[in-house]
Amino acid sequence: MTRIAVIGLGEAGSLYAGGFREAGARVRGYDLRPRLADGGQVDRLADAIEGAEIVVSLVGAAASLEVADEALPLLEPSAIFADFNTSSPDLKHRIAAIGAARDVDVVDVAVLAPVPREVERTPLLASGHGAERLAELLRPLGAPVVVLDQPAGAAARMKLLRSVFTKGLATLMIETLGAARAAGAEDWVRGQIASELGDQGPALLDRFVAGTYQHAERREHEVRDVLAALEETEQPSDMTRGTLAWFQRILAERPA
Repeated sequence: MTRIAVIGLGEAGSLYAGGFREAGARVRGYDLRPRLADGGQVDRLADAIEGAEIVVSLVGAAASLEVADEALPLLEPSAIFADFNTSSPDLKHRIAAIGAARDVDVVDVAVLAPVPREVERTPLLASGHGAERLAELLRPLGAPVVVLDQPAGAAARMKLLRSVFTKGLATLMIETLGAARAAGAEDWVRGQIASELGDQGPALLDRFVAGTYQHAERREHEVRDVLAALEETEQPSDMTRGTLAWFQRILAERPA
């Protein structure tokens, strides 16, 4: 039975903890918030990761370095620290360096779809020392893991490139619907967009728009990392700058 610790029990972390448990893993979770109803949460980080073969970090980019700095010294060299957070390649490199100093493999994991859709079966891209070993442990639990034979940070960079499209598409939908609403044509335009997205078009459109507002703070941080990655390539970044402006507008309009 694979032993997994999940650090960070927000939406994605809670879903992964439950999904891996249902798939047959032994799972402990840790978060600063109150206990989960299913009893999977323990009170101390050290208790959660003791004996774990895999430690999954899902705390968000802002807290990921601090959590890695606290957790990695507590791990046995045989353990894998899997950073599932969406962050910059540089931040993944820094976390991997902490692991290397402790002789613990740090795997950079990019989550390539919304976790609520497929839970533990959400597609993953992994890079860094231990990535293949992580894939061998997670695939029997139903997790589709594609391994990049590259250092930590490579998976993060690939996800940021993907986010140029996905985050840009979401804000383009919001801008289009806003203009259509002002013109009294929202239903017609909504139907036009949905028809271009295939059989699941209406649900996909709703999911893109709702998810953008629901996760605006985290995604604004992600788009900042996307923009930095684009600037490193010296490629035009006009669309991504517009995407960032939309996330900033959404956050500014939220009630205090």
